[in-house]
Amino acid sequence: MPRIPFDELKAEFKRVLIKNGCDEATADLSARLMSETSCDGVYSHGVNRFPRVIEYVEKGYIDVKAKPSRVQGMGAFERWDGNLGLGNVNAKLSMDRAIDLAKEFGIGCVALANTNHWLRGGSYGWQAADAGCIGICWTNTQPNMPAWGARDRRIGNNPFIMAVPRKEGHVVVDIAMAQFSYGQMEASAMRNEMMPVPGGYDEQGNMSCDPKEIAKTWRVLPIGYWKGSSMSIVMDLIAAVLSGGRSTMKVGELGSDEYGLSQMFIAMDATRIAGEDYLASAINEVIENIQGSERVDPNQPVLYPGEKELAIRNANLAHGIPVEDAVWAKIKAL
Repeated sequence: MPRIPFDELKAEFKRVLIKNGCDEATADLSARLMSETSCDGVYSHGVNRFPRVIEYVEKGYIDVKAKPSRVQGMGAFERWDGNLGLGNVNAKLSMDRAIDLAKEFGIGCVALANTNHWLRGGSYGWQAADAGCIGICWTNTQPNMPAWGARDRRIGNNPFIMAVPRKEGHVVVDIAMAQFSYGQMEASAMRNEMMPVPGGYDEQGNMSCDPKEIAKTWRVLPIGYWKGSSMSIVMDLIAAVLSGGRSTMKVGELGSDEYGLSQMFIAMDATRIAGEDYLASAINEVIENIQGSERVDPNQPVLYPGEKELAIRNANLAHGIPVEDAVWAKIKAL
């Protein structure tokens, strides 16, 4: 498995995007976001996902020339249309706008309709935290998970992100409403690895740790069982209602591919509201308390959310980003 320097990976993404009709500035931004995602160790939503992004461009689901447009504004809340542009660019610009509103009103909220897969949702949590804001965002998806008690897929695994700014390293939660995202399971299947805990059901209806068996049924397991199922349904409703966009059900009616999504972006100016000193002390004392926990395994530290990604980022910047041989060959050939 080769290790690709950050700048080389970004240049390759940018090259392919420009070849597919993207202007240089948009290609540069999208390529940077995908490279940062890969650099943080979320390969399933970065380098591994890139060939599918280009496939969707070729199918016409993604319009690389489209820009998001403002539809409606009510003080700190705005509704935008993504016009089926690049999902990670639309999401970045939407969180930018939520941050601007937060700097003006203390809180800002952008509801985005008609957009595409945003790749790693955590990117926009890190983005808000970099601006000194608490960030909350989520997206709906195609129907890719059964509601609790059901066999067929009618709800989404709807990723949800929360981020809190911290000078020593932001606290960032990035979770799907499924125990594992499909991207995570796909990456594990490529490496012939089992999931650490059951992530869904096999064809015999048994809970399984085998991503290949779960992929055959699409019966992924909601986090917290019925709790994750309920969260998925409510998040979908909020995103669709406030954006005026599609619900997961309506996304499913478009066909077997995933596009035309609805997303939410919320920023709160934590630095101004709490003050820098209290913000730092309140967060650090909680993290220090958690890290002082009695460990189950003395060799495994208790990490705060986002700590692992920061460590992987630093290692990958120093040594290069590991990329599967087959994935790198496919990208080079695009």
